[in-house]
Amino acid sequence: MERLFNFAAGPAVLPESVLAQASEQLLSLGETGIGVLEHSHRGDAFAEVITSAEARIRRLAALPDDVEVLFLQGGASLQFAMVPANLRDDQHIANYINSGTWSTKAIEAASATGRVHVAASSESTQFRDLPGPPVLSDAPAYLHYTSNNTIAGTQFPIPPSRPPGVPLVCDASSDILSRPLDLNQHDLVYAGAQKNLGPAGLTLVLVRRDLLQRGPTQLPPVLRYATHAAAGSLYHTPPAFSIYVTELVLEWLEEQGGLDVVAQRNRDQAARLYDRIDTSDVLECRCDPAARSAMNVVFSTGSPETDQNFLSHCQAAGVVGLKGHRSVGGLRASLYNAQTDAAIDRLLEVIDAFEAEATA
Repeated sequence: MERLFNFAAGPAVLPESVLAQASEQLLSLGETGIGVLEHSHRGDAFAEVITSAEARIRRLAALPDDVEVLFLQGGASLQFAMVPANLRDDQHIANYINSGTWSTKAIEAASATGRVHVAASSESTQFRDLPGPPVLSDAPAYLHYTSNNTIAGTQFPIPPSRPPGVPLVCDASSDILSRPLDLNQHDLVYAGAQKNLGPAGLTLVLVRRDLLQRGPTQLPPVLRYATHAAAGSLYHTPPAFSIYVTELVLEWLEEQGGLDVVAQRNRDQAARLYDRIDTSDVLECRCDPAARSAMNVVFSTGSPETDQNFLSHCQAAGVVGLKGHRSVGGLRASLYNAQTDAAIDRLLEVIDAFEAEATA
């Protein structure tokens, strides 16, 4: 079967070499005689997998020694609740930068259990640009931001500034390890794996050890970062297969040359697509050029009917996953790490043909 060119926002495209290698291990992981889906998470074979995955993350991101690597479940949505549960007490206020739908959901989750302050927001512009400098509340527990906004199509080029002593928390679900990640500027970074790291089911959390004991003692153990850190992410059964595939993706990232190389390729792919949209007579991107995402190119024809016509042209050319998020409509091309230059070439060909037909 011929594979399609997949621009879906997540779960998203994975390197074909990773898919091939994972499929080979379904009947036997290496020479163990037991398939990768069947191994105990407490056995030696899986211990090698999770240890290797952590080591690769530490190398790729140049993690400081005081940062714990946690392999959890529940996606970013569970982290929306775990972050305030672990880092905020009754005397402090959770501070958020609102730059899109997922920031809004994080704020809603934190508001359900304590005090929240919106330190900056771009909601008034429909999230088409980035918020201005944050203005924090008194007694801030932390400052939280979403580094890449998949629905709005914007991305922070650098982390926002925060006062000394205020932990900076980042939801990096849609751009984790797509570019260098400076953990010296962050205190907690979390990300669902299903966009840049691997399949759905795994959530990566990078957290400074000095934050681990902030959680209130009455918090259930499964919700405490300290619990998972003490257990080496094996407090309960982890998403073993997702961790295994992620380890293969991390190996692939190292083989590509590391995050600097991958980031440049991501920027080049995004630039090619933005340049074509900006010169198009039928397509438009309404995001502030200074805030445009290298991961999610959000654009439109200006009409739901014409958007659907464009999607039909894409489908006929073997290009899928371009329908915009259901909350905003339009079109969206996701350019995660495993996206290929061949996919960009094909999409540009579709745009050329669609525009020629529309303007004939």
